[in-house]
Amino acid sequence: MPAQVLAITVAEAEALFQDLENVPALVLAISGGPDSTALMLLMARWRKAHRRGPELIAVTVDHGLRKESKREAIDVARLARKLGIKHRTLRWTGRKPKTGLPQAARAARYGLLAEAARKAKATHVLTAHTLDDQAETVMIRMMRGSGIAGLKAMQRISVMPGRHEVANPDSIITDGRYGFRARGHKATPRNDGVILVRPLLDIPKARLVATLEAEQIPFADDPTNRDAAFTRARLRGLMPRLANEGLDARRLSLLARRLKRADAAIEAAVEEAMAELTVSFRSGFSLGAERYFQLPAEIGLRLLGRAINAVGNEGPVELGKLEALKTALDSAQNVGRGWRRTLAGAVVTLAKGQITVERAPPRRNTAGKRPSGPSGNALTKRRPGGTAAARTR
Repeated sequence: MPAQVLAITVAEAEALFQDLENVPALVLAISGGPDSTALMLLMARWRKAHRRGPELIAVTVDHGLRKESKREAIDVARLARKLGIKHRTLRWTGRKPKTGLPQAARAARYGLLAEAARKAKATHVLTAHTLDDQAETVMIRMMRGSGIAGLKAMQRISVMPGRHEVANPDSIITDGRYGFRARGHKATPRNDGVILVRPLLDIPKARLVATLEAEQIPFADDPTNRDAAFTRARLRGLMPRLANEGLDARRLSLLARRLKRADAAIEAAVEEAMAELTVSFRSGFSLGAERYFQLPAEIGLRLLGRAINAVGNEGPVELGKLEALKTALDSAQNVGRGWRRTLAGAVVTLAKGQITVERAPPRRNTAGKRPSGPSGNALTKRRPGGTAAARTR
């Protein structure tokens, strides 16, 4: 007989949310599914137990992709009123893409949530990602061939993606708050001003369902969560079989935590290398080649990626493309010849014992005209990005 699944206790909820007590306002991303409904219930209880604390605003994003979504939003609003929480429904309007719909829906959802937070003067947005979601994310990123930064998966606290951006786990940038730090250049924080918190990331979904059942609170059932057209749904169907072999959600989450620890150590080494090797000038960066090629491969790779992302204007560089560029750069150094290549809107040059990373010249379009776009030093004019269906959580 399977072990009984226990509801979340008052003491557990206190531990989950205790670091949010002094925040002025919190936006809760509530779709009406079991995960987010449990988050709203637990947050309402927690807030009522404190004489002082943040204002809670539940926000439901209606993507308009299912006919049931309007009714689900109404049901969330009704429950929010019962729990004493303000509620808003926001709608994703406009044309929906025929391809990449899950990613577009995710970007739209985060954009609307960030706007809602700013209007409510809330600095934090809470989502109901669970231990099961974390395990699925690790599996998906393993399938994509992600590096260490991607395989550490979701974090409890991270920076909210910008209005039109989706965090890319295969980008070499692991700290989305900053562009590039080097001698002569001050760190530039993102200007979103919104923090994303996933307080339930260590909680199994089954315990959230048990919490709702204990209080007889209904929740929506989104059939897209089981739609085999989506990668995450197919993986979800495989998870019980993997668990029978010992690869369950907790082990995958443990892998993510261990890789997070390793990633932090690597990032610290990159910071030291930047301080030692990198000098900024008006249009880019310069690194001493001799010392650079003595760095461990991963440190050198990340250092180069940070410089390209800071200077370029074509979005975060993909890890695979960066690795190919680094291999070509190493080969040029080994044969003792000059070298030059463009990637992600930046041009990397090896010459006279120096590696320089500068903004690449604008490309000409097919009509022979230069495309419009940002100009000047990207360090002060661009914001780095960081990476799913529009499902009910």
